[in-house]
Amino acid sequence: MSFELFIATRLTKSKEYKNSISSPIIKIAISAIALGIIMMLVSIATGIGLQRKIREKVAGFNGHVVISNFDNNQSKTTQKPISNIQNFYPKFTDVEGVKHIQVFATRPGIIRTETDFEGIVLKGVGTDYDWTFFNEYLVAGKVPVFTNKTSNDVLISKLISDRMQLKVGDKFDTFFVKENSNSLPSRRVFNVVGIYDSGFEEFDKSLLIGDLRQVQRLNKWETDQVGGFEVFIDNFDDIDSASKKIYQAIDATLDSRNLFEQYPQIFEWLRLFDGNIAVIIIIMIVVAGINMITALLVLILERTQLIGVLKTLGANSWSVRKIFLYNASYIIGRGLLIGNLVGLFLLFLQYQFEFITLDPKNYYVHVAPVYITVYQVLLLNIGTLLLCLLMMLIPSIIITKIDPAKSVKFS
Repeated sequence: MSFELFIATRLTKSKEYKNSISSPIIKIAISAIALGIIMMLVSIATGIGLQRKIREKVAGFNGHVVISNFDNNQSKTTQKPISNIQNFYPKFTDVEGVKHIQVFATRPGIIRTETDFEGIVLKGVGTDYDWTFFNEYLVAGKVPVFTNKTSNDVLISKLISDRMQLKVGDKFDTFFVKENSNSLPSRRVFNVVGIYDSGFEEFDKSLLIGDLRQVQRLNKWETDQVGGFEVFIDNFDDIDSASKKIYQAIDATLDSRNLFEQYPQIFEWLRLFDGNIAVIIIIMIVVAGINMITALLVLILERTQLIGVLKTLGANSWSVRKIFLYNASYIIGRGLLIGNLVGLFLLFLQYQFEFITLDPKNYYVHVAPVYITVYQVLLLNIGTLLLCLLMMLIPSIIITKIDPAKSVKFS
């Protein structure tokens, strides 16, 4: 142990130190650092958690990349079909990182009951559809099971269920307008087998999940014709590069669009969270640093006699500064330890019990999701420690201005 570290340790553990005038100020500084690290942990965990949860939901409804026909116009009543006989289906082996690919087709319609009506979009899916996402948000019944026979079973959202007063087992009429305005709309009777609640109102308010064959019959398509393909990749962070590779791998008559291109407004909103997190981290570090500067200044002024004695004994200014910097690092370390224990415990409670709720109309989720990694925690703590110590260098310059003769005489 070096001389400076030994003195700093003895100074910190001494009874005089604990009963000194600076003790309450140092406790305030420790509390400020602890509170700051708690706020930073919570802001990072909830911000990243919300970003991940929302993008998972958007991907659950649409896939990470959608392959469709170049001529498709979303305002048209029907899509222009694509043959499902493709070299990338049912296994997309040309692009690395593709986890799953599934077919779909959509058709807008109107639900009609005895008391009300509602505009909807019937999304037809096939036997290759991955129900993992909807199983997570299922609140009643079960997901449909589609085989080689055309099914009238559908999965509806809780929002549609509440509006139309439908429950599991109910049947309802749905009408689909034909392109020829002079023709009567097509009528289908669907059976509710399941109700989901994702909290994502943009999709929940209109989406029905049904049999792909129903959409093919409504659109008068062949059995090998679909509206498009939904592609899921292993790592969301690779979506840009994967999307470009997918576009290059498919036929020239087809188009591919990733989630950023389909829903730019949602992901632009999510990017704002990065700025909010950065602002909170900066403010908390500045507040903690200012408190530490105040504590160190009081500690230096209180230990003027000790500084004078050390300089008289031959210690240079940098050695004396290191004593107080070691002391400051101990104080910062205590604050970080307390803050991490409390902050991570609060995040665990939220993860386990979900006691903090959010309005899904504004945030697309019912509860505040949390997500943080060990790497992020370590980086936050190391960064806070280094920045606070750098800020400590400024007040420690006062030590170089203290005259040993005057300080010892003053004592």
